[in-house]
Amino acid sequence: MDYNLLKNNRVTIAGEVVSDLVFSHETYGEKFYETMLKVSRLSDIYDIIPITISERLITDKDISIGSNIAGSGQFRSYNKLEDGKSKLMLTVFIRELLAYEEGDNANSIDIVGYVCKEPVFRTTPFKREIADVLLAVNRSYNKSDYLPCIAWGRNARFVKNFEVGDKVSVSGRIQSREYQKKIGDEIVTKTAYEVSLSRVEIVREESDVDTVLTSVGVLENYYVR
Repeated sequence: MDYNLLKNNRVTIAGEVVSDLVFSHETYGEKFYETMLKVSRLSDIYDIIPITISERLITDKDISIGSNIAGSGQFRSYNKLEDGKSKLMLTVFIRELLAYEEGDNANSIDIVGYVCKEPVFRTTPFKREIADVLLAVNRSYNKSDYLPCIAWGRNARFVKNFEVGDKVSVSGRIQSREYQKKIGDEIVTKTAYEVSLSRVEIVREESDVDTVLTSVGVLENYYVR
């Protein structure tokens, strides 16, 4: 395993378990399970985030509904076939359980990846600027995770100018968002997961030295919201 790649994708998360453990998959005799974690924001709003955890981490832990847990790991993606179509699934892969302490930063993520799709910039009816960007984040064993990110305000104006192939470093939190989709004659409510960005930087690679160009430096004339 290339431990340097672990630095490309670091998540800390804490919250309340709100669903039963469900078997996900088995790798080399090690079983992994999925559950949903209710993670509070600073306001009264909360996110419901899927997590994946090894049986070896929970042998002596209470992971029942209503229990509180904290952990560190990575935000990962995988493809799942549904109705004959490949769907991008997202989950927080827990590598280590941590002591749960109320009031800690319950949801943080730092990732370094490459822009793999042209950003989409838009303005809401209330004049709020938003940009969506998909990042490819390298993982061990020649794998990559494809993580949707969303930026707001001045960060959105910065992100909209990214080009496919740009290397970027970002921080923020993982959020859940419900939306409605029409399938046939039926309106179905679905949930999307994405990284809400609070810090955005471009990493300039020059002669094996990474020079970071921050959004603050580029947009020095823009105000902070």
